[in-house]
Amino acid sequence: MMKLGCMSLSYSHQFRDGLIDLEGFIDRAYDLGLDGIDIHTRAFASTEPDYLRNIRMRCLKRGLAMSYIGVSNNFGLPKDELPGVVADVKHWVDVAEFLGIPLVRIFAAWIPEGEPEEQVWDRMMPCMEEVAAYGQEKGVVLGLHNHNHGCVTRTSKEVKRILEGVDNPYLSHILDTGQYVGSPGASGADGKEDPALNFYGSIEETAPLAVHVRAKIYRISTGEEAWLDYPRIFKILNGVDYNGWVSVVYEGQADEAEETAVPKAVSYLRKFVPGS
Repeated sequence: MMKLGCMSLSYSHQFRDGLIDLEGFIDRAYDLGLDGIDIHTRAFASTEPDYLRNIRMRCLKRGLAMSYIGVSNNFGLPKDELPGVVADVKHWVDVAEFLGIPLVRIFAAWIPEGEPEEQVWDRMMPCMEEVAAYGQEKGVVLGLHNHNHGCVTRTSKEVKRILEGVDNPYLSHILDTGQYVGSPGASGADGKEDPALNFYGSIEETAPLAVHVRAKIYRISTGEEAWLDYPRIFKILNGVDYNGWVSVVYEGQADEAEETAVPKAVSYLRKFVPGS
């Protein structure tokens, strides 16, 4: 059955302003009746063993799973900077292993202005292969996150090209419902879908590959997400027998404060992901 979680970045403003920390986020998730949480690296105050043990115990005592750690890497940087990027991903794989988290979210590559895209692919793919092999060694899956805003994974075609090119079961797919190009939440779209780009088609193409779904929420003031068609999205997921995490990722802070919007998002998505 599907399980409902929440990404720590849904409270990005509260983290930024010091109004919540990771311990507080765990407690908030418990109060919301969630099944688990996703944790961006920025939410960790430390990676020292004692701190990590405390986080793991806090989740255990509240019956919350930790579904993934989110790393914001870029394998499109200049070649001499990539060993450091790869090392950082490996570090977070080690943290995930310590915490018993099965999945680490990674990005692909952003294309530097003026550079041919294929050159970026040439240096990105070996990095993908290396971190996937490291994840396999540690028993932690790397989840490739589709993204636009200049990233190469802007459509399902590029996501599938990377997964097929690496061909390692420890590189899988994290499906973001709002980040394929053409989405109302894509860069500069401001709530307007571009039907010509068929972002729902990209969701359909990669839904069978997904091990985790980031349920993007942009406008929830009425209690229903206004920019994305979640009845349609869940029809796609159910059609491929998706059985995994669906996590709230709230990005509508310009419209409504996190402390009221995230509970609305949880209640809304519970209609599609009933509790056990």
